[in-house]
Amino acid sequence: GRALDRLGHEGRVYRTQGAGTFVAEPRIAKSVELTSFTEDMRARGLVPGSRETHIEDIPAGAEIGARLSLSPRDPVTHIFRVRTADGAPMCIEHTYIPARLAPELATAALEGSLYQLLAETYHLKVEKAEQTIRATVLDRPEARLLEVPEFSPAFKVQRVAYDARNQRIEYAESVYRADRYSYDFVIYRSGY
Repeated sequence: GRALDRLGHEGRVYRTQGAGTFVAEPRIAKSVELTSFTEDMRARGLVPGSRETHIEDIPAGAEIGARLSLSPRDPVTHIFRVRTADGAPMCIEHTYIPARLAPELATAALEGSLYQLLAETYHLKVEKAEQTIRATVLDRPEARLLEVPEFSPAFKVQRVAYDARNQRIEYAESVYRADRYSYDFVIYRSGY
């Protein structure tokens, strides 16, 4: 009884009077969890990869500085990648990490998951993020990188990621091909 009560409190099971106990679906669909591109693609049964990776230290500038709570002249490591799934281009990713949090990241061999590298090398663990997703269309350079026609539909995803101490550790802007990618949600109506 008590274990079931605890699970009920966590939203993992629910009871209907006279009909017994049912297992509830987990509250969050895979895609709403905070995952890296690598984890996300693996969860979809695809092999994640990257091409055209460029990494360099640059001044944050006004916009990225504001997103990361840095002064415009503070250095950030900018990582540009075209991310692939089963070898096909899926998204264009610009990631910015405050350079003081990950010194010499620009010289790191970035294979696979950036989040894994940040955790293992710099003890920076992403705990939560603020994310905005909106519809857009691809300009010519983006369309060329993603191997689709110009003005094809896309999702623009902006994310500010935080660690457990609420420190901003990443700002990322990604553009996903809308013909190959979707966001799936399970949503609940709270009790009334």
